[in-house]
Amino acid sequence: MDLEGIRERLLGDSLDAFLVSKQENIQYLSGFTGSSAFILVGRDTLFFVTDPRYQEQASLQVSPKFDMVILKPGERLSAFIKDSGFRALAVEDSMSLSQYHALQEGLGGEVVLKVWKGVVEGMRRIKDLREVEKIGRAVALAQEAFYAVEDMLRPGMVERDLALELEFTMRRRGAEGVAFPFILASGPRSAMPHGEASDKVLEEGDLVVLDFGARWEGYHSDMTRTFMLGPWKDWAREIYRVVLEAQEAALEVIRPGVEAKEVDAAARGIIQKAGYGDYFGHGLGHGVGLEVHEAPALAPTSRDVLEVGMVFTVEPGIYLPGRGGVRIEDLVYLGEDGLQVLTSLPKEVED
Repeated sequence: MDLEGIRERLLGDSLDAFLVSKQENIQYLSGFTGSSAFILVGRDTLFFVTDPRYQEQASLQVSPKFDMVILKPGERLSAFIKDSGFRALAVEDSMSLSQYHALQEGLGGEVVLKVWKGVVEGMRRIKDLREVEKIGRAVALAQEAFYAVEDMLRPGMVERDLALELEFTMRRRGAEGVAFPFILASGPRSAMPHGEASDKVLEEGDLVVLDFGARWEGYHSDMTRTFMLGPWKDWAREIYRVVLEAQEAALEVIRPGVEAKEVDAAARGIIQKAGYGDYFGHGLGHGVGLEVHEAPALAPTSRDVLEVGMVFTVEPGIYLPGRGGVRIEDLVYLGEDGLQVLTSLPKEVED
């Protein structure tokens, strides 16, 4: 769906306009990266609404197809909506309840509100080459930073210090910031799928799960590798090899038209057959773009179907409570010429 598709839906739902309020969706539609703006898509109008703090930024970033509206202090979005003659309005389901009630109160019952779910997010599922290039740059920045600090991944290092050094290096090399708070968990903590870096000291014999990514021009990267500090223990080597086999099985079945849940099943089946099915407690993957978690969802209950242009993770894992865990995550792009793995950090079983 594009802007014309939105306008067709407005006609079909007997609505006058669609209010876009989610920051990532505003950037996607207009190019604006600021934190305070709205977009109003009317049947034959297109407004970008912000305030004087962002007027200069908007003039530089926002596509000229938008009519710019600058609300001065004291002026309200609800008044502009009413003055524009809109009497029936769709809003995004991502709008907070407080925002919705404030808008409803400002409109005073003069405008009917209807909630639309995932409209722009649906448009964002398919990436164009410009978006894929930005994601690729975010991948490169993260990987360059990892190689720069790799020697710090050793016994005696504090989890939090290593995560901070990785973030600093990433930013110094040009990243806008991190894609998310890094997951860096060692020893028994590696059995926590979302174990953020702590004050724990890395020790000989620890499994270390490192899940990290960078942000570049609003777009994210996401990857995970698992390391062993010292010689591999038999149980750890076994689950690593199972997880790697599961990921390889999933990558083999990815193609346009395949249901996302089938890809999840390919990996999950390997893990279940090895006897670790109860220790893989999350979906196989998720879309990545302007948000680090977006469509499609690769999970047992997903209804998504893979299409050309999608960018998503493939990240099976096994997590044994009290012992440790393994996750291997790559970011992939399903292009016209087939599957492209965007991340390239080694995955071999090494000490």
